[in-house]
Amino acid sequence: MGSSVESVTGQDVRGTLPDGLADAIRNTAEDIAALLRGVADTGAPVPRSEWTIGEAAAHLAQANELMADIAAGSERSHGDGTPQSLAEANERALAEFAERGAEPLAEMIVAQAEAYLTAMDQGGTDGTVHTPLGAMSRVELGSYLLTHMLGHGYDLARAAGRPHMIDAARVELTLPFMITAMPRVTNPAATAGLNARYRVRMRGGTGFGATFTDGAAVVGSDAPSRPDCTILIEPVTFLLMALGRCEQWGAIARGRVLAWGRKPWLAPRFPTLFTAP
Repeated sequence: MGSSVESVTGQDVRGTLPDGLADAIRNTAEDIAALLRGVADTGAPVPRSEWTIGEAAAHLAQANELMADIAAGSERSHGDGTPQSLAEANERALAEFAERGAEPLAEMIVAQAEAYLTAMDQGGTDGTVHTPLGAMSRVELGSYLLTHMLGHGYDLARAAGRPHMIDAARVELTLPFMITAMPRVTNPAATAGLNARYRVRMRGGTGFGATFTDGAAVVGSDAPSRPDCTILIEPVTFLLMALGRCEQWGAIARGRVLAWGRKPWLAPRFPTLFTAP
């Protein structure tokens, strides 16, 4: 990426999954399945996407299986972590997988989410695994699984004209993945030469800090001392912006993002520093 990166979660990942993560994974998979079962035409397009509903659901089923296999200790490759390679790997996988039916895909999405949870019950959360975005703990992988389902679940809900399943509690559980992944998806052109310290807070929840030193990013659960810019953001808006589903100016205009500090003008730059995979 043209700059060195480091990730610091500040979290003890030994033992069991964090409170609420297993339920969030299970409930999100079931919410998506219920949504799919109400879709009459899986050939309908997904807004702002080249995929149909059936293709997006098939991708989710495949991704859940991939992450369940990784959690169980299988070596699975899927791109090299760059957005382009992940997109190419997704298209190859979809071309090799013919199922587009709502009911079979709904069952697969739920079954593979359960397979991940079973792997956690049997193997625990110790150790690291190799994911499409690099090495992670098994807890971070579970947070990755939840984040991925929420992003595509949101897309499917929009396509079907149904309410989405993202809420503040689930967004909070995506943070272990976000903190790990953000340094790995920095935009080198946007971060070049940047020296800035950000504190990002979820309204009503926790948050994280991000420090850039000559373009190198360190992201952690603790805020940096004397941040240049503090951003307070509504949790659902944070996730949608992070996943490229929401543009920032409308959110700012609606009061869902506030900023202050010694350099508050750094706030609008923050989303541009990363490329959603």
